[in-house]
Amino acid sequence: MILVTGATGFVGRHLVARLLAADYPVRLLLPEHKLRNLPWDTPPPIVTGTVLDEEALYKAVTGVHTVIHLENAQWWGRARDLERIEVEGTRNLIAAARAARIGRIIALSHLGAAPSSAYTLLRNKGLVEEAIRASGLAYTIIRTGVIYGPDDSFINHIAMQLAANPLFFLMPGRGEVVLHPLYIDDMVEVLIRTLELIETVDTVQEIGGAEYVTLEDLLRTVMRVSGMYRAIIPTPPYLLRWATAIWTRILPRSLITAQWLDLLATNRAARLGNIITTFGLQPRRFEDTLLTYMPTRHYGLLLWQRSLRRRPRGV
Repeated sequence: MILVTGATGFVGRHLVARLLAADYPVRLLLPEHKLRNLPWDTPPPIVTGTVLDEEALYKAVTGVHTVIHLENAQWWGRARDLERIEVEGTRNLIAAARAARIGRIIALSHLGAAPSSAYTLLRNKGLVEEAIRASGLAYTIIRTGVIYGPDDSFINHIAMQLAANPLFFLMPGRGEVVLHPLYIDDMVEVLIRTLELIETVDTVQEIGGAEYVTLEDLLRTVMRVSGMYRAIIPTPPYLLRWATAIWTRILPRSLITAQWLDLLATNRAARLGNIITTFGLQPRRFEDTLLTYMPTRHYGLLLWQRSLRRRPRGV
């Protein structure tokens, strides 16, 4: 039995669909407010509760061999949400998993994660990694670059920002930061193969897509594919963080959050051959995958739908 936390998130909903299609025995841990409008035609068994609910956690891990831990607050949460849901929630999960004697925890993290990081998102991810490594349980931690796809909250938010301003785009810094974008289908395939690869047990795997790309080149690629050409204006990151703090108090849900900027704060790249060597997977190229869905999307409409949507509730 495989337990998936954060199953309705970007990676989670794609992963669960693949697990169900491959007939893996799956169980989900979901809070009650996420049980409406589930993204699967035939949902797997669900334990109602959160990673902060010890009773629900013990029920969820009973009879489970592997936990795929995806619960996070990185796209919408403030610093206190990250600490509660990611750090405290992971520690609760570890306690329940040890009591139930599960086989392994598979967790997603970020390239650049470290407990000593100056950036909130990367620091909390580092604390999560530290807790898992010290848990006494078998584990696999997968550090990734930016994960993107038709329903992501990173590349699509860039396109929505372009739609919001027909003249220019405020680029954090000078665009020299190196990113390593990974397509969602490749990310899910890595997680599926991790279940069977014994050599990934008790390791931290760093993976990314088929190529490195600087932030400026990424922006120009999105403009070229979407047809929304704008002047790029390098902007000090601290000014964008101040503006973000204001936007998050005005809009129900801001396109840019502090965590969004954390992902662009430092170079975040793995060795190019890692995903091929370890997982036997040839990842897809960034622009090739954007061309399969971005030219037909109406980002102006998506901008209003996303910005006026109520802020997600903490688990």
